[in-house]
Amino acid sequence: MTAWEVDPAEPGRPPGVPLRQFLLKIHSLCNLSCDYCYVYFAADQSWRQRPSMMPLDTVRRAADRIAEHALEHRLRSVRIILHGGEPLMVGRTHLSELLTVLHERLDPVVPFHCSLQSNGTLLDTNFLELLLDHRVDVAVSLDGAPAAHDRHRRFSDGRPSHPRVAAALKLLGHPRYRHLFVGLLCTVDLANDPVETYESLLRFEPPRVDFLLPHGTWGRPPPGVEDRTRPPHRPPDTETRGDRVPYAEWLMSVFDRWFDAPQQETRVRSFEELMSGLLGGAVNTEAFGLAPHDLVVVESDGTLEDSDSLKVVAPGAPVTGLDVFRHPFSDALRTEAMRRRQAGADGLGQVCRDCVFTDVCGGGLYTHRHHPTTGFANPSVYCADLAVLIAHIRRRMNHHLMRAPQ
Repeated sequence: MTAWEVDPAEPGRPPGVPLRQFLLKIHSLCNLSCDYCYVYFAADQSWRQRPSMMPLDTVRRAADRIAEHALEHRLRSVRIILHGGEPLMVGRTHLSELLTVLHERLDPVVPFHCSLQSNGTLLDTNFLELLLDHRVDVAVSLDGAPAAHDRHRRFSDGRPSHPRVAAALKLLGHPRYRHLFVGLLCTVDLANDPVETYESLLRFEPPRVDFLLPHGTWGRPPPGVEDRTRPPHRPPDTETRGDRVPYAEWLMSVFDRWFDAPQQETRVRSFEELMSGLLGGAVNTEAFGLAPHDLVVVESDGTLEDSDSLKVVAPGAPVTGLDVFRHPFSDALRTEAMRRRQAGADGLGQVCRDCVFTDVCGGGLYTHRHHPTTGFANPSVYCADLAVLIAHIRRRMNHHLMRAPQ
């Protein structure tokens, strides 16, 4: 049995934590050719066999399955994420029809919050008016200043995309649409100056920034750490720093700039989540912490998959063998991968369970733990970076609290 098949040994075992996030791949293609993309330039190439646009019949079936799941588990609300490829490639008419279907099917059953993740190049006033009518929030990918952004995020003919994205963000910042703007997604590139990158994002006054680590595994290490091919056998020592930690150093520079600002300029999700964990609070992000995984992907053909990032692991890595036409979403809770991801510390390898930062780090992003021979029972390929970063944030917080007036 693979890690993504339903476990036949315990077919009657009650499912775990219900799904609350449903990522709909409404368009499987993209108008950019980002060289780090996990969809088009990774091991899994299943996008080639799928319809480019999610048909409305598939949207209806997915919506009905979401409603069914909400009723079964008495959910108070759910979150729907419109994704791609580039979701705006469906066009305004299809997007309008799709959103109408979601409201018709779900409004009588469960409140839902809808957001859209876009590269920003197609976002114009017409789309914004539609998103405004349907109360759809927008997150946009931006990797920094023009040269930094365009190093990887270009059109297939080589044209830079930053000018189009900047124009879209200017529109999104208009008072009429500002409340739809949920934030920027920035992929870390060691070639870019960290503080300059952060300050270039601030120019668009984002309510939140989320810094993303480039996807990599122990079999395919991320850029700048190609020597990382063997998972550690014990938790890292954050004091001696025996390993190179370029991603920690990059993120620590941004953290210090953000933390030391005289007033809050924006929220940074990764930093806030780690700080919450260090203070004993909740960590609510897929990249960190031990909160049960509650997201499922619905591809454009209606198949159900685990997280998109698993496409960098191997062909078929995200596959569940399920689809919205034949299976309820609760069947996804019975897959071995989902059970592991909802098991908290028990779902981690021994090195992670022995680490002082287990509750905060949670082993890092599930995809980043993979090794060709040991599967996912490893720390993240970014283990040393995460440990040093978390230790740095803890020191800064402790120092700040010690100086605070009593």
